[in-house]
Order: sequence, then C-alpha cells, then structure tokens
Amino acid sequence: MPNNYNGLINIYKEPGFTSNDVVAKMRGILHQKKIGHTGTLDPDAVGVLVVCLGTGTKLVEMLTDHDKEYIAVVKLGVVTDTQDMSGQVLETADVNVTREELREAAKAFVGDYDQIPPMYSAIKQNGKKLYELARAGIEVERKPRKIHIDAITILDDSLLESEHLFTMEVKCSKGTYIRTLCHDIGARLGCGAAMQHLTRTRVGAFSLDSAITLSQLESMRDEGTLDSVIKSPEYIFRDLDAIHVKDSARKLLENGNSFRKDNVLNEDPSGVNDTEYEEEMFKEGNSFRVYSEDETFFGIYTYSERTRLFNVDRFFYENN
Repeated sequence: MPNNYNGLINIYKEPGFTSNDVVAKMRGILHQKKIGHTGTLDPDAVGVLVVCLGTGTKLVEMLTDHDKEYIAVVKLGVVTDTQDMSGQVLETADVNVTREELREAAKAFVGDYDQIPPMYSAIKQNGKKLYELARAGIEVERKPRKIHIDAITILDDSLLESEHLFTMEVKCSKGTYIRTLCHDIGARLGCGAAMQHLTRTRVGAFSLDSAITLSQLESMRDEGTLDSVIKSPEYIFRDLDAIHVKDSARKLLENGNSFRKDNVLNEDPSGVNDTEYEEEMFKEGNSFRVYSEDETFFGIYTYSERTRLFNVDRFFYENN
C-alpha cells in the first residue's frame, strides 16, 4: 500500500457526519494527513463530497468554485431558525398553493439572485462564525451575496396538497445555500417553507452514481483497489489542450521553471498548417496540461505572448 494517495475521490457523505468528520475518518482509514474537502455539506445532508488527497489538495479552492446540483425536499407552511426542519419552529401557516403557483415562485429565482446567507452558516463576520452567534441567540445583519441559479425543476409535487411537500432539483453556482432558497420560495408563496432533506447529486464532473461510502473506502483499501476510484489531479483539467515537453527540457519541468515554445514537441495534427495551428494554440493566457515525453503529468501552465514562455500556474509533480 502506498504511503500517500494523490488525487480526487468522490465520497458519499452519509447523514449525521459533518464534512470535517468525513475528512477526519479518511485520515484514519488512509493513514495520511494531507486530505481536504471541497465544500461543506450540512450534517443532515447526504451526497457528493469531493475529497482531495495529497497533491490533490492544491485543487481544493478550484473545486469549491465548481457548479453544483442538488435534490431538495421542501416543507411548506413552516419557518424555522435554521431554515431546515432540524431547527426551532418560528412560524406556521396554512398552505393554499397550486402547482402552477409553486412553479412560478421557483422560476422567479432562476438567474442571478441576491441571497442573504442564513445565521446558521459557517460564514465569518468580525472573526466569529455566524452559527456561533446564532447559538448564543444573537442575530446580525448579513450582506446579500450574488449567486446564480441555472435551473430549478419541480421533480415531485404529488404530496403538495396532503402533506405540503414538494421535491425540486437545483443547478447552481458555488456559495448557494439551498436551505435559504427553500426559505425564500416559501416567503414568496406567503406561507413560509423549510428544507426537509437535501442530497447533493453533482459537483463539477463528480456525480452521485460514482460516489463511495466510507465503509466502501475501507474495503477497497484492504483489497488494494483504491486506485480505481482515485482520479488524478489532471482529471478536472481534461478540457484543456495537452502539450508534451522534450526530454532535453525536462529539468526545467522538474524544477517548476518556465519553458519556451521550442521546448515543446511538435504535435500539429497532420494536414494542418503548422503556423496557423500554432497561432491558434499559443495565444496570450491560454492554459495547457503539461506532460513530459513519458506522459508524466507536471501541471497546468499558462502561455505569455510577451515573454513567449509557458509559466507554471498549478504544479503537481512530486519527485519521489
């Protein structure tokens, strides 16, 4: 078993764990310290938690920026202090909402949306986490944050009349609080709402169908099959063009130095005009996956037309 795993792993976060609990348990299972998660899920929520291992921890910030998808079960007619059903009930109201009114209210939040973060959140204000203030009975004014909702789809409204429940799928930008979206839809409908259940179904390229539980992680460690589920750091950059650097310049790569265009292997597709191809590829600010001739992945480099150099942006190579 290797001493260190490097890359990205898609964990299915089970209910009752905080995201940090998952990281702590994984440090024990994998016997390595360098592990970080890419976006907090509430303890009661379940679903995709992308965890970075070893050199993959350099991607935490980048993966946190990825768009996400959720499925939320929402209860109408109730307002709580946490904006979900785990909190103290502050208000209840009669619900007389039609399916059409529900869809109209949800549709109103698609696009850019100034969302006021909930008091029960890990956002810091004056050095204190909001949830710490909330637990002490203190409410402070929060500035709205601009987020973006790509789509809201009502998946199930069969229990709307009988139990005042509906299920929706939300595709959104980073920083979106689904609890708050549920609360705001309820406010728009005039009856209030709280989130009853949340599943995160996607983070960037990682989806629910490939997520593994912590017990599966442990079994795979014992079987020696973990490599089959750990994605190398280059996985999330697969939309970038790849270039290979000649062996004669490999030392530059290993030391994280910049390199020139003439250090790059000629990889022009056959039948394409070399000059045109090069002009299209090597433009100011274009980023590339950079490999050596033997396919070792070194990192992401960005081209500067002014200096005619490829400069390191994110470096992943570790000389073992």
